[in-house]
Amino acid sequence: MKKILLVDDEKDILEFLKYNLEKEGFAVITANDGEEAISLLKEKPDLAILDIMMPKLNGFEVCAKIRGDKNTASLPVIFLTAKSSEQDEIKGLELGANDFIQKPISPLKLIARVKTNLRKIVLHADEKAILSVGPIVIDKEKYKIFLNNDETFFPRKEFELLSYLCENPGKILTRSAILQNVWGSDIYVVDRTIDVHIRKIREKLGAQSEMIETIKGVGYRMKNVS
Repeated sequence: MKKILLVDDEKDILEFLKYNLEKEGFAVITANDGEEAISLLKEKPDLAILDIMMPKLNGFEVCAKIRGDKNTASLPVIFLTAKSSEQDEIKGLELGANDFIQKPISPLKLIARVKTNLRKIVLHADEKAILSVGPIVIDKEKYKIFLNNDETFFPRKEFELLSYLCENPGKILTRSAILQNVWGSDIYVVDRTIDVHIRKIREKLGAQSEMIETIKGVGYRMKNVS
């Protein structure tokens, strides 16, 4: 039974979603604010659903703490939000969120998104555990990236995007292919989101940033470096 951490300061929404998730066979632990959510991470949930506007710590702050802790860095995070601006979505994705669902929430849509994100974990676990391209070594099983033998932390989506590039060295990857393979077809993400994540990855790669080539008007390519 998969365990879901559900966080929202609106009690009615919390109980409504908890009921529907449990009805679907999930174990659900709940929190009413960001600080309580952080304390419940010790329960080792398989996925977190976070409201953005919460007291004490908002959803963005909770997500940042999740991604900054090596014990929870790979935890899938879905944001529940009443906001619809592109800027908020990009901020969340930069922090490593996996998905966004706007309020009012359809329980069926939420359950479908939860299952999709949990299924991705299983699929990634079945893929080749170690990737190596030039000075970049990715341990997908332990969720670690090494650059010139030094471990470097990458938030979840940056990790998945760099992994996808390294799985296809020398190949031109279109924006649509990147969106499909990293974010999934059932999640709406704007093209600029890819550019933001590539920029963050290049910053971390430093002198090796030129390994990721921009193919103007098409997408990106990881140089095939032995």
